[in-house]
Amino acid sequence: MNASSANGAGGDIRVLLVDDSPIAIELIRRMLATAPEIQVVGSAGNGVEALALISQVRPDVICTDLHMPKMDGLELTREVMVRHPLPILVLSISVQADQEHNIFQMLEAGALDILAKPRGGLESDFGVTAHDLITKIRILSGVKVIGRRRAVVGTATTPILPSLFSLSAIPPRIVGIGASTGGPQALEQILGQLPADYPLPLLCVQHIVEGFMQGLVAWLAGCCRIRVCTADEGAQPLAGTAYFPPDNRHLEIDDGGVFRCSSALPLAGHRPSVDIAFSSLARRHGAAAAGVLLTGMGQDGALGMLDIARAGGLTIAQDEASSVVFGMPKRAIELGAARHVLPLDQIGPALRALGAGVGRL
Repeated sequence: MNASSANGAGGDIRVLLVDDSPIAIELIRRMLATAPEIQVVGSAGNGVEALALISQVRPDVICTDLHMPKMDGLELTREVMVRHPLPILVLSISVQADQEHNIFQMLEAGALDILAKPRGGLESDFGVTAHDLITKIRILSGVKVIGRRRAVVGTATTPILPSLFSLSAIPPRIVGIGASTGGPQALEQILGQLPADYPLPLLCVQHIVEGFMQGLVAWLAGCCRIRVCTADEGAQPLAGTAYFPPDNRHLEIDDGGVFRCSSALPLAGHRPSVDIAFSSLARRHGAAAAGVLLTGMGQDGALGMLDIARAGGLTIAQDEASSVVFGMPKRAIELGAARHVLPLDQIGPALRALGAGVGRL
């Protein structure tokens, strides 16, 4: 293992590299050397070496490979989340778009982002990979990571009481959920808490790299009792189903109550856009729409949630303490769009309570 003071003077983003290939380490160093504010403060050949280095080099971001001897990237990520919560970027040949099991195992463990090494090696696409790597590290360096306790048998969170929601005289008909950075883990937790007979459909929008949406859907489908699938153009939303947009498409409900999947221009840089989805729910269902805005960078979804709130619908924003990035929910709160601000572990119970209220109204 190797610790170094800096890659260049004046740098302010400290990066620890973890890869069992010395050649890969050297190529990544060369990529990051083109960004003067990024310092490579250490390198390790496996997770055991990396854990020993963290307190010494104090990185802002860890960039790790997946497959390594002694301790691989998955176990390293789990240990970091317990011992030293830090942003982790996975840079590996084993996280291509068709390797969703590896990708979402890493995200579930706590990694915040994924970048696939080119199949021909880092040398084969040096410039593009360097640009993407630097961009992701810059973004992750500003993220506050929530630590994870080791699971303790018999522990449980206190459930939300249905009375919190003051359910209106209009039965809810659909729930919209929007997320970005940290969203896959949050969606897994929330959707995984819903029963198979959940009485409402859910329209979910997650910002994700093009090519990865189907993998996200397949991963969540394996974690949840409700059905998780990609929405089909013109289909009617069904209860007990969480719908995601097709890859690189907007998803909304039209005036006839069916799905529209659009390749219209991105809105504020996003396709799919949470704002477009939420606003369509407000137009179609009014006070019978509910919106949930989760962790994420930027402000996508805040205006759409405001549309739902103004229509009389229920709105929930994830709180700051449980958000990986408190950007999107913060903006919704600032606009007065969030009727309730809840920690992540209470949002699933809240949606269960909302569903239970459907039968009483």
